[in-house]
Amino acid sequence: MKKITIMMSFLMPVMAQAQTTPVYLDESKNIEQRIDDALSRMTLDEKIAVIHAQSKFSSPGVKRLGFPDLWTDDGPHGVRPDVLWDEWEQAGQTNDSCVAFPALTCLAATWNPQLARLYGESLAEEALYRNKNVMLGPGVNIYRTPLGGRNFEYMGEDPWLASRMVVPYVQGLQSKGVAACVKHYALNNDEEYRHQVNVVISDRALHEIYLPAFKAAVQEGGAWSIMGAYNLYQGVHNCHNATMLNKILKKDWGFDGVVISDWGGCHDTEEAIKNGLDLEFGSWTDGLTMGATNAYDNYYMALPYKKLIQEGKYTTKELDEKVRRVLRLFYRTTMNRQKPYGFLCSESHYEAALKIAQEGIVLLKNDDNLLPLNINKTKKILVVGENAIKMMTVGGGSSSLKAQKEILPLDGISARFGGVDYARGYVGDTVQSYNGVKVGRSLYETRTQAELTAEAVEKAKQADVVIFVGGLNKSDHQDCEGHDRQGYDLPYAQNEVIEAILKVNPRLVYVNISGNGAALPWINKVPVVVQAWFIGSEAGEAIASVLAGDVNPSGKLPFTWYASLNQCGAHATGSYPGTWREDYKIIDEEYKEGIYVGYRYTDANGLKPLFAFGHGLSYTTFKMGKAVADKQQMAADGTISFTVPVTNTGSCAGSETVQLYISAVKSKIDRPVKELKAFQKVYLQPGETQNVTLTINADALSYYDEATSQWRADAGKYEAHLGTASNKLSTKCTFRLE
Repeated sequence: MKKITIMMSFLMPVMAQAQTTPVYLDESKNIEQRIDDALSRMTLDEKIAVIHAQSKFSSPGVKRLGFPDLWTDDGPHGVRPDVLWDEWEQAGQTNDSCVAFPALTCLAATWNPQLARLYGESLAEEALYRNKNVMLGPGVNIYRTPLGGRNFEYMGEDPWLASRMVVPYVQGLQSKGVAACVKHYALNNDEEYRHQVNVVISDRALHEIYLPAFKAAVQEGGAWSIMGAYNLYQGVHNCHNATMLNKILKKDWGFDGVVISDWGGCHDTEEAIKNGLDLEFGSWTDGLTMGATNAYDNYYMALPYKKLIQEGKYTTKELDEKVRRVLRLFYRTTMNRQKPYGFLCSESHYEAALKIAQEGIVLLKNDDNLLPLNINKTKKILVVGENAIKMMTVGGGSSSLKAQKEILPLDGISARFGGVDYARGYVGDTVQSYNGVKVGRSLYETRTQAELTAEAVEKAKQADVVIFVGGLNKSDHQDCEGHDRQGYDLPYAQNEVIEAILKVNPRLVYVNISGNGAALPWINKVPVVVQAWFIGSEAGEAIASVLAGDVNPSGKLPFTWYASLNQCGAHATGSYPGTWREDYKIIDEEYKEGIYVGYRYTDANGLKPLFAFGHGLSYTTFKMGKAVADKQQMAADGTISFTVPVTNTGSCAGSETVQLYISAVKSKIDRPVKELKAFQKVYLQPGETQNVTLTINADALSYYDEATSQWRADAGKYEAHLGTASNKLSTKCTFRLE
């Protein structure tokens, strides 16, 4: 007894100390020294524990050493409501509402990196209040086809635009001590059969189109975590893919953070051990519905991994490297004593959401200057369309939110313009809740489509203007995780209703709510088209402010809006959706269009899309002068700048985005007609002129040389084209690379 008493008197103070100030927390040591210290103290069981989940959204810390649990949560548009520990059902809390920020397509459409920083900081403050350490976002997968169900979560078709927008988002988020988890790395361009799609792609297309935004997030943004994708590359799932994770991400790019599996994205213990996965979530589930209860010890990187070590098949070499990365994430997040306090649903967050929404709305067409609506002359306004009364923060998959408020388009328009009439027009989705969150206004409807159309037509006869709020929604096979769209047309009976209204009232403003383009067969008859995205809590307020002219629209399309799918390379080449192998376990999808994605494809084939990449109108007008280069040639390691005067020639203040595209006049290899390489948004008062200077370096002239697996810029003649959209480039400069 005396021996036991002595042992307990020795152990108990150490345990008590671990619960308050761990012995290894010497602030004089840098993080790497503290990681070494902690790693040396951990048992095998503790090491295994920290590399896999313990609940749907958390992984364990090391309680004995004072490391708190790590909590993740879905983004990237807001902090997802909490679910039960071991189930996907809502936890039923009353303090887990949030501000819903605009979807990332809207953020990309602002072409304003400063707003991306504001977005990240605001989201981080909400996450801090909710004690979330890792936000699962942002997403930067490339908009390859407008049928992609998850495109609304991403930043468009162009790797340069996505790169410039993701870096400040990541920096803003992590400046508050909350880790970004940039997703879905990589080539996650299909939602249909996403676990089975094996992407077959050239190295050049991979590096020039699909990887640059991830690379920028890592090397410039300093991302602390990356989420592996569900799909396969080179026949191996991307959550444990040696080429993607070990070679490109960790070796070539120097990534020192944590690779987190998408939920259910891990498939094999030994592949996970060897091929770069650090932290496993969601195995034994499909990532969406129920899975085996309390399966966490059976995860691929749990007991099966421990058994292989105990049997001598593996040492702890790979395990220690994974744990080292996880501990580094702990010190950056849960153990960071410098983190600020968080705020939930603050005034500043709503202001940020509203500003991003307003700047991201794109005025695509405005014949006869029908917009902005003159409130004094427009006495009778009719709003038509289900999307005017449907919450878009609810549904769509993992980005579904429990917003504290969502101003619906009808409510925002009614508040701004006064007495507004409404007609449903069509029925799309009458589901009343998603994952435990109710949609608010009842969407039940008993009338037939003929009755709904007749009502809209009759009311349109009496209206000064009709605002049709349509587009897509967050239902399956639309803008939604898990499935792609089944066609390019607008769903339900929208086209029928619009055509019927136009016969009695041509003054129609079409407001499209979506994260994707769609076929608009009546485009030549409708005077106004506004792309309003999924814009979150302040949706109705933002839309109304643009329609009324309180805000001058300045958004630009982050993708090419095709007239038909035949204008999209993935469809024109027959690449999408791929071919099942004979065993029906894998779909091989060869990206036959290669580097020719979006405007690169339409340029190369002389196609005129419905709306070009970078297109967006304003309520004022701008004139761009002649661009001047600061020198005539660029040394291989130097830079070159182009300056162009931009004048607001209209009657109201507004913003214009100067876009710079580079063309190789002669090239040894096949190259796009032009590629975006710089842009800047400038705000101008009426009559004001500003000189806008855009600077590039040799990287802007480079292509990925497959023969050497290196980036290469060939000497020769180049052109810099400057303008306000990819199809409106009014001035150019010629220069040489020696």
